[in-house]
Amino acid sequence: MKKLLYILLAVLALAQSGCQNDPLEDIEEGNWNNERNVLEIKFENQVGAAVVTRVDDVTGTINLAINVDAVPDLSHIVVQELVLSYEAKSSVNEGEALNFENAQKSATITITSPTGKSRNYTVVASSFRESLIGTYDIDNLVVYGGTGPEYGGGAVLALTDKPWNWSTVDGPAQELDNQLVFEMTGITEDGNTYGTVTNKSGADNINANFIYTGNPQTDVNNFYRQIPTGEGRWLRNYTNGTITFTFADGSTKVGTFESAGTEDLENGNKKTIMNNAFAFNLNGTDDWGSIYSDYDKFVKKPRRYWIDVTKQN
Repeated sequence: MKKLLYILLAVLALAQSGCQNDPLEDIEEGNWNNERNVLEIKFENQVGAAVVTRVDDVTGTINLAINVDAVPDLSHIVVQELVLSYEAKSSVNEGEALNFENAQKSATITITSPTGKSRNYTVVASSFRESLIGTYDIDNLVVYGGTGPEYGGGAVLALTDKPWNWSTVDGPAQELDNQLVFEMTGITEDGNTYGTVTNKSGADNINANFIYTGNPQTDVNNFYRQIPTGEGRWLRNYTNGTITFTFADGSTKVGTFESAGTEDLENGNKKTIMNNAFAFNLNGTDDWGSIYSDYDKFVKKPRRYWIDVTKQN
């Protein structure tokens, strides 16, 4: 009797399990998946990253910038990369193009989930032109330096303010008739611009050799030769706002391109930029034994350096 009871219980258990739903069925069939998002998107000649925003369940926006110097117009801008939610479908695929040549500079992409729900993204393409391209006159070379600025040891001064500290043949003054010519040659996969920079010596055909001639005489080209002489390369990173200059030997210097304005350096020190400047943070060493001296400001503890420029075109 007991054996018969066990058999009946086993049969009932099997029958019940046969009636249960497969817990993986909904997952396998995709009935759960309403996702319809653009995760990443990139177009040819795009500068920087696109900003993707989900506005609500049915709409979204995508804002990006296109280098208009590299295309005849915005009528045929090709999607280079497109990453969507799992198993979602797009009305526009990689390798296809959108037309932004209209008053709103916009187009639409529709993303559909496996369950059939849709979200319409309005894609807006702003025009980008690399502002760095052109020819610049070098106006001045200015340093903020000095140990203990809180004790009056810091100062902002042009290198040529103290001409007795430099050579009269190839000192900083010989750099002030130079021109910097920037040309753009491409855009990286990350959307950063790059190109060549030519540092053209002026009528004297001399570039500065930054040798401090005071006591002790010191080569300070590591601080003040931030842009290559002759031809070098530049890369402008729009994510962190920097410009990297690459020299012929592969070494690099990193700075920023500043607009007109005044920098407050604290402790009463300020730097006014009249037009534009290439600015570089320098890594000098405190020397309390040399505080207040030219040697301390130019050689031991230079802090920040500006190449003041005026754009010609």
